Amino acid sequence: MMYSPEELRTLAEEHPVTEYARRVVSGAFPGQVCKWELLACTRHLDDLKRSGTSEFPYVFDVTRANRIYKHFSLIPRLDVPEQHIELEDWQKFDLGCLMGWVHKDTGRRRFRLGYTRIARGHAKTTLAAGLANYFMLGDAMYPPGQPEYAQFEMQPQINIVAVDRAQGNIARGDIADMARATPAFLKRLSVKNTYIRHKVRGGSVEVFSRDTNNKDGGRPSLIITEEWHAHVNSKVHDVAVSGKGKKRQCLEYIITTAGADAENKPCYRDDCQYKQVLEGNLRQDDVFVMIREIDDDDDPHNKACWAKANPFFRSNGDYARALREEVESQYADAYGMNNENKIREFLIKRMNRWQADSQARYMSMQMMEKWRALAVPAEEFAALVHGRERYLGADLSKKIDLTATGSVWPLADGRFAVDAHGYLPEEGVTAHERSDRVPYRAWIRDGWATATPGSVTDYHAILEDVQRMDATACPVKEFDFDPYQATHLAQDLAAYWTDLYGDAAAQEMVVEIRQGVQTLSEPTKLFRELVMQGRIVHRGNPLLTWCLANAVEVSDDNGNIKLSKKNLMANMRIDAIAAVLNAFVRASQRQEMDINVVIGAEDWGF
Repeated sequence: MMYSPEELRTLAEEHPVTEYARRVVSGAFPGQVCKWELLACTRHLDDLKRSGTSEFPYVFDVTRANRIYKHFSLIPRLDVPEQHIELEDWQKFDLGCLMGWVHKDTGRRRFRLGYTRIARGHAKTTLAAGLANYFMLGDAMYPPGQPEYAQFEMQPQINIVAVDRAQGNIARGDIADMARATPAFLKRLSVKNTYIRHKVRGGSVEVFSRDTNNKDGGRPSLIITEEWHAHVNSKVHDVAVSGKGKKRQCLEYIITTAGADAENKPCYRDDCQYKQVLEGNLRQDDVFVMIREIDDDDDPHNKACWAKANPFFRSNGDYARALREEVESQYADAYGMNNENKIREFLIKRMNRWQADSQARYMSMQMMEKWRALAVPAEEFAALVHGRERYLGADLSKKIDLTATGSVWPLADGRFAVDAHGYLPEEGVTAHERSDRVPYRAWIRDGWATATPGSVTDYHAILEDVQRMDATACPVKEFDFDPYQATHLAQDLAAYWTDLYGDAAAQEMVVEIRQGVQTLSEPTKLFRELVMQGRIVHRGNPLLTWCLANAVEVSDDNGNIKLSKKNLMANMRIDAIAAVLNAFVRASQRQEMDINVVIGAEDWGF
């Protein structure tokens, strides 16, 4: 049956996806829906209002959403084989939204990437295996509302991104077991121990892991990344997705829980980006996001909020009751014994909350969230520092690695404005992108870093930048440097300033910052305290934020601290924050406060 655009709009308004979204937004699940699920549902409703316009050329095709529902209804339940899967309303929303939105003219699927993060025990394996079988069997493209014109891709390829070969083989085995258990699937699929393929259209299921020898991603129809939180880098994932775009409507689907050591995981970095999509700060119309976790201000001891991360708890079925009993048992075990490791595991797996790992982490996850909230637009930042001299710190590494300068401006209201800039050799950018897993070229393009010609960093570029700074309304007051690797640059700057201001003034502008705890401890502690007090302001520099998140502290027997590079993995660089702290040592000692701010903040009555 074919549907007109008008009929599709009417049906979309009545569809289970839309019905569920309205219930969530209207407050039908009080205290059981987190901020991110609410935003995802709001996004769907808002998209319906603007669908099919020149600005937003997508429509919700109920026939495409219903295809995935029908597919899952054919699959027997593992616990009760004589019964078939009945999707929960929240599962219908996720799957229907992911698959139902298409381009208004071509019918090409809107979402090229789907990201779902949910607590353990919510059928992630079943969902992944079901999607894989769907793409082997029934995924099709056709103009909206016209399934009679469905076109199926030949040689459907499913790429599974796994931590290791064993996990990948288990995932492939789940796909095969589901196909064998579903007569409607087995009629059309050839399922063997070594391969799965469509009897007519061919295809394959490929495993990508750190111990497989995949050279490229081929021509994938679907890329499934399970437990993305467990991947220490994106190397394997990048190979698996390298062929994305070779098929007409390839879908990359990531399904995971939260994890530990958050700041060092590519999943967490993706997670932060996708939250920006839901908040409307980043427009990515081709990315579907659903995150279910307890909210920041929720108390994990309050069992009423557990449903935010565990949507099965909203139903009264046998599985929901069994899952709740399991979660309550784990809660009692963790908190009853006051076992820190078990508490962390409970928060990660059952409340779906990210956790930082290292006891020596300089900034906790909560502190990093506070840091990100202190970013201001570039125009506002420029206005704050206009006409104010800067303390310029430097942390110069080996010339083949990242090096950085950091700027600190004491502000009249008692705050400090901070920024940083990176430098690395042009010939090493590609290698560093691979090793560090961060987008250096994008940062260079956006002005956060400079690539100097050749195979080693040319420190003369820093001298030239200082000269440009001095020609602006934010000149350098002094250069605060770690003597390691920076002595010659300091001498060049001193010579440059001698020509401008005379020898005596120039010598005062070049300040060596000793790297022991006696010099660094108090400023390092103070900087962290000021972040928590909201007295640091920055302009959202991604290079600086990345280095700050990587920073690890070491301490002596007296509680003195400093940042350490020795305890870091090679790809966890801290140069930008180290440079900022070198400048902050001096800026914090010589801050000038506006007396009017002080008078306004205190009771000066006599």
